[in-house]
Amino acid sequence: MNMNRIGAAGRWFDYINFILLTLLALITVYPFWDTLVVSVIPLSEYLSTTVHLFPRSLTFDSYTYLFSMKELWTSYGVTLFITLVGTIISMILTVMAAYALSKPNLKGHRVILFLIVFTMMFSGGVIPTYLIVKSLGLMNSVWALIIPSALNTYNLIIMRNFFSTLPEGLVDAARIDGCNDLVALVRIVIPLSMPAIATITLFYAVARWNEFFNAIFFISDKNLWPLQLFLRSMLFENESSYSGGGNSLFLLGPSIKMATVMVATIPVMLVYPFFQKYFVNGVMLGGVKE
Repeated sequence: MNMNRIGAAGRWFDYINFILLTLLALITVYPFWDTLVVSVIPLSEYLSTTVHLFPRSLTFDSYTYLFSMKELWTSYGVTLFITLVGTIISMILTVMAAYALSKPNLKGHRVILFLIVFTMMFSGGVIPTYLIVKSLGLMNSVWALIIPSALNTYNLIIMRNFFSTLPEGLVDAARIDGCNDLVALVRIVIPLSMPAIATITLFYAVARWNEFFNAIFFISDKNLWPLQLFLRSMLFENESSYSGGGNSLFLLGPSIKMATVMVATIPVMLVYPFFQKYFVNGVMLGGVKE
């Protein structure tokens, strides 16, 4: 009898859990679906209702208008460069620094780690960062969006903790075979750390793709605007500042804005499923050991 009660309670729990998770998923998905629907419906249909579940008529004028803009492709190129080059530089710095700090025999590693963690609580601020970037001659340069944020403290700590969980005997065996620390890192440690490396790579890539805050301060040349600044301009500024389209933007209405959001969001949404399997394994292993 007790087992039957437990079984019934377990089934009810599963049903309620399924319903709640389904509702949560629908709440999460609806903003994306609404954005997609608004981007492909005429202005008259958009104004006729406040809830847009299914389009009654389709129009791709917004996407046609958007893809015809040279500024979109220029900003896409800048963002792709920042994402690819910036992520590679960040991963090289993060992996090498984390590997060194994971070695207990590194002199002063606790002091160095403390100074790194200290930056998570206190930072120099916007004005000192701006003055440093300006003094280095990086204003209106894509490197201003890469170098100042090349190393993320949180990602560094995750990688350092992950490396600390690896058996030290593997590296010692490599040294006996004549490998130095760099060769051991490349041939032994990195292949064993691919789940964590894939996770941190995605963290860096998404942050680079969404680069916005630094671009506002350091980039004034529209030819060097990343995609997020282009999106901001499409959402809040007059389209005439780009191509002198007259009333085209008004006639397209919110559709052109939502189409811009979709163009900026879809690439990241397509990449996420391929890296999702590494999330739990990579991040959890990195957070087990101090």
